[in-house]
Amino acid sequence: MISQTPLVMAGRFAVRHLWFLLQTVFWVVTLVFFLTKLIPGDPARVAAGRFATPDQVEHMRTVLHLDQPVVMQYAGFLGQMVRGDLGRSTTTHQPILSDLATRLPMTLQVVAIGMAMTALVGIGLGTIAASARQKKGDLTVRILLALAGGIPIFWAAIILQWWLGHRLQLFPISGATSYALAMPARTGATVIDAALAGNGEAVWDAFIHLLLPAICLSLPFIAVVGRNVRSSMIGALSSDYVLFSIACGAGPVRVAFHALRATIAPTLTILGMQCGWMTSASLLIETTFGIPGIGAYLAAAAVNQDIFAVLGCVLVIGTVFACANLIVDLLQIWLDPRLRSTAASQGA
Repeated sequence: MISQTPLVMAGRFAVRHLWFLLQTVFWVVTLVFFLTKLIPGDPARVAAGRFATPDQVEHMRTVLHLDQPVVMQYAGFLGQMVRGDLGRSTTTHQPILSDLATRLPMTLQVVAIGMAMTALVGIGLGTIAASARQKKGDLTVRILLALAGGIPIFWAAIILQWWLGHRLQLFPISGATSYALAMPARTGATVIDAALAGNGEAVWDAFIHLLLPAICLSLPFIAVVGRNVRSSMIGALSSDYVLFSIACGAGPVRVAFHALRATIAPTLTILGMQCGWMTSASLLIETTFGIPGIGAYLAAAAVNQDIFAVLGCVLVIGTVFACANLIVDLLQIWLDPRLRSTAASQGA
């Protein structure tokens, strides 16, 4: 039998995991589709408008295929989804795929800033707490992490919006950019669009508009990462290789660095899961701060019983979650030789 190269084995591993993730997204969309049928109200009435006549409502029911059995509606939706057609929103009257493509970059840039803050602050606080365990520094960090993890996102957003935005005037309290500095939309991400336009003032304006929402979005996730890093590092600081480095005269910074390496795998796993959670949690943040992202779009779709728009949002959020987990799996294989050999043997 001809031996396979590590690249081919890793490719097969990635394909197998991608297939698993596609199945996960499929079942999530299926579950949400049938749950939407339990929502009280008449979507055809909502789509036709408040002052529509009964004939107009029935016509809209036929257009949306709501007059068909639920199984037929489901089969039709799957067929459209495979062709890349998610239908037309009854709220915006635009193709849902077009709406999502316009709004997703806005959400992703908030999530990206929030993820960066989660990684830096969470790992930093966890490292400080583990290095100063059973001391005042450890207690202080643990109290801060408990507060960050226990405060609801929407409540923290309102308080920080009032305090840092309104009282101290440090951040804008709503919107994605200042009206006078709005740049032509090329990618949908305001920071990137401003950078492409070569306007440094607009880049800073777009970033500062997103910073406070990202802070609010990252608070509970910082708590999770910080606790995980602390617990992992405490165990690593008692390991043989760290004790050996201390015996060889390694300083506190080098010792902490050696112990921190042991937290890479579990921290990457948590961060990958949090990417999907942040995307779904953006609904609360975008609604509070008036950011036109996919979270605000999902909230409006749910209020207006725009079923296919809700399904499209769920599909996108599930895809982001699945892709983030796939990337984390591949990163762990790349960083850990033991996992790389296991993946290669499974791909054989």
